[in-house]
Amino acid sequence: MAFQSRRAFLKELGLSTAVLPLVMHLPSLGFAADARIRKQRLIVMFSPNGIVPKAYWPDETGDKFELKEIMEPLKPYQDQMLVIKGIADRVRGDGDSHMRGMSCLLTGIELLPGNIQGGSHTPAGWASGNSIDQEIKRFLQSQKETHTRFGSLEFGVNVPHRADPWTRMVYAGSNKPIAPIDDPYQMFEKIYGSMKDRKSLASILDDVREDLKKVRTKLSKADRQLLEEHESYVRQMEQELKASQDQKLAVEVPIQEVGIKNDNDHMPVTSKMQIDLMVNSLANDMARVATLQYTNSVGQARMKWLGIDDGHHSLSHKPDSDEDSQQKLTKINKWFCEQLAYLVKKLDTTPESNGEGTLLDNTTIVWTNELGKGNSHTLNDVPLVLIGKGLDFKMGRSLQFKNLAHNRLLMSFAHAMGHRVKTFGNPDFCGDGIISELT
Repeated sequence: MAFQSRRAFLKELGLSTAVLPLVMHLPSLGFAADARIRKQRLIVMFSPNGIVPKAYWPDETGDKFELKEIMEPLKPYQDQMLVIKGIADRVRGDGDSHMRGMSCLLTGIELLPGNIQGGSHTPAGWASGNSIDQEIKRFLQSQKETHTRFGSLEFGVNVPHRADPWTRMVYAGSNKPIAPIDDPYQMFEKIYGSMKDRKSLASILDDVREDLKKVRTKLSKADRQLLEEHESYVRQMEQELKASQDQKLAVEVPIQEVGIKNDNDHMPVTSKMQIDLMVNSLANDMARVATLQYTNSVGQARMKWLGIDDGHHSLSHKPDSDEDSQQKLTKINKWFCEQLAYLVKKLDTTPESNGEGTLLDNTTIVWTNELGKGNSHTLNDVPLVLIGKGLDFKMGRSLQFKNLAHNRLLMSFAHAMGHRVKTFGNPDFCGDGIISELT
């Protein structure tokens, strides 16, 4: 059943505007984009402070490779993985390796001069160009058939409130960093409605739940199945909200300065909530580009749920001969991989709105890091794992290059999304064009 306009749809069924993002993509209602046009998506997931090479990189190349301990959680999806070793961030100039590793990771261009002092290097400012996710967003938003409500969504988990080159990897342009949203309730507000407090959120959820019931009778059988996914997500948000309201504190929370937030111990819960919200927003076609940033470059998360009290960044500086620290770093990076595995599975079990395959069939996730190795601060062998069929790369392989400029990889992402850039970032590192071996 198709309606002449969104206004007529709301009026006839007596719905609130809060339900629109959840149902506008359903073909039965006649508002969805042309189902014949493929919805390609790109997600960039970041975790910091380098990796443990011996527990990360496969020894083999080609399609016969064994996953090391850190990447074991991805075993069920090995045939959809592309592990790429030998990519180097060759951008130099102002700032230390952590700063350039973070703020040049997706921009591929130097930092501006500034007054932010890093470790024993010249001070620096923000990146001097936009990031590849925002470049692809701009391209997609310029065309009616690929335009979405937000274009891109920037998620975070335990990202510090301070703003500096160590905490920002997404840039709208030169000197224009974009802060990720690391509060799931704030992200829910951004996506699904305006609210001043959690009481308002509860009211929004009540309206959405009732409106979804009204819409159900107007949908095809296939769309009703998708609607059930949305209803399940609304119930989950209600449960999370109720749990936070019902919690009784043995000791009153001390008064803190405004803006200071300490949610280190809640990272596992926040991670799941953010991933669930991301997948739901992608399923609703609110964006086709997203980033998921865990903490920040030089991040000091203390993963007590893994039995690790040490700060992550401090551990990453320990020598390779410190076996205890190497084991802890392996556990930390494996935990990040487990979050990736959860995201991959969530995408793989969420059907496309047109009934053709799952979100993972049209999405590629890029898991990366600002450093190749924490204790050497190298920008060579930047950790890179790609999963999913969204970019149409040849998956199920382990590739090895030798200090290939990461600008060429960023260009390859753009080309795979239909955006034929001739250079990206510093053009000096783009001379050989896209990486042909990816396809």
